Amino acid sequence: MNEITNYITQEIDALNVNDTAEKAQDIFLNLPFTHFPVLEDGVYIGCTNSEDADLLDPKKKIGESRFNFDRFFVRNSMNWLDVLEVFAKNETNIVPVLDEKNTYLGYYEMEDIIRFFHETPFLREDGGVVVVEKGIRDYSMGEIAQIIESNNSKLLGAFISYSDINKVQITVKISLGGMNEIIQTFRRYNYEIISEHQEDAYLNNLRDRSDYLDKYLNI
Repeated sequence: MNEITNYITQEIDALNVNDTAEKAQDIFLNLPFTHFPVLEDGVYIGCTNSEDADLLDPKKKIGESRFNFDRFFVRNSMNWLDVLEVFAKNETNIVPVLDEKNTYLGYYEMEDIIRFFHETPFLREDGGVVVVEKGIRDYSMGEIAQIIESNNSKLLGAFISYSDINKVQITVKISLGGMNEIIQTFRRYNYEIISEHQEDAYLNNLRDRSDYLDKYLNI
């Protein structure tokens, strides 16, 4: 089981379908949640969101609005990147967690997942970040790792930070040292360098030539 499960919390009990809308409204009034899980006979059936709950008659049961519930959740076996994707797709700051038998275990809060992200080597370890771009059919994560390791550096992490139907941008973090050699190797493999780097000898040379040409033309 991965370490992210240490962040599963049951600090606030899930709502029950027989709870009043007023109870849900109190939760949203006192806590900065966008959603909150609802159970029926101990089984997770969805999340009520703060906007819908606020419109309900306080005396009505929360279960009466079940058709407006959002049905997202994550499994306790999912890695943190997949969990983060569920947060993003559902524009929420809380996500219910179920096990493989659909037992409700609690929930993740966005703040805790970001804290977990900050503890990963991608952010914690010293290193350099480079953003490269290539045709969406032409790039290879294996090739990217090979380029970095062939220049005696280590890949600390990589993710697709932008894509469209034609191209993809990959943000890569590498251990310190050899940035210029890595950048030049990426270019030899037809990757465009999107980020700017002081160590980029190729661009520095172009700038020097441009400055020289400007001085020559201004004589």
